[in-house]
Amino acid sequence: MAGQSTLESWLTWAFSPSISAILVTLIISLLSPILIHFYLYRKAQSKELPSFLLLGPSGAGKTSLLTLFANGTSSKTHTSQTPSSALCALPSTIRSTSDRYRSENDTSSQPQFLLLDTPGHGKLRHHALASLTTSTALKGLIYVVDSAALSSSAGLTGAAEYLYDILLLLQKRHTGAKTSKDPQALPVMIAANKQDVFSSLPTQMVKTKLEEEIARVRATRSKGLMDSGVGMEDAGEEEREWLGEYGAEAFGFGQMEEHGVEVVVVGGSVRGEGGEKGDVEGWWGWVGENL
Repeated sequence: MAGQSTLESWLTWAFSPSISAILVTLIISLLSPILIHFYLYRKAQSKELPSFLLLGPSGAGKTSLLTLFANGTSSKTHTSQTPSSALCALPSTIRSTSDRYRSENDTSSQPQFLLLDTPGHGKLRHHALASLTTSTALKGLIYVVDSAALSSSAGLTGAAEYLYDILLLLQKRHTGAKTSKDPQALPVMIAANKQDVFSSLPTQMVKTKLEEEIARVRATRSKGLMDSGVGMEDAGEEEREWLGEYGAEAFGFGQMEEHGVEVVVVGGSVRGEGGEKGDVEGWWGWVGENL
């Protein structure tokens, strides 16, 4: 009863025409929106932004692509020795999957994301592998290759071996899940860069060459396991280290789909001829589809 009496007294005072009640009501009315806005802003800030991981051999154009996506212009870059990141926003012409029904004339708030660049040198690739296992907001991987460098056997083998390691890690991530729920699928876009160069391979040829070379890498590594005795003593270990369809002679990127990894090859160029703007619309479109 005492509590009810106190409440009635407080309500009587709150609704009275006294100066103190009016001032308190005014202060509460002014501060409430500010406090609510501050709370919602802090909550939004604490949410991790979606991110995409840039990978690929040295010299393929990863850092140039990072600069172009972040600033809208490409510039000369040097080989990265450490990971870097940039805040990017989709162009007004691109819609994300979650934003596809918004009016084309509404460009007030384009979705933002983090683009993470990793060194392509063999001794520094552990940065990329670490990002694959630690980032909780990763939406996809962009594997950049130099379409012209793939014409040489050394360039093709180097790009295929690194891609093999990445795809095998994603496959193990899927098959090694400790829960009944599969981990979030991570799509992979192979960005066939420098399509403007005369000696570059066409996009379809880039796909075919990489698949054929990955099949050779897979056969070589499987033979290495057999020679070490692992394949004979533990067939399960050999299967775990086999990329794609186990026992298949040929390899195709479609074999990765059962492991939750969709691989597409999209051609483009960071820089155009004579310093003109390159063609990256296809890459932006893929980012929008997976954002």
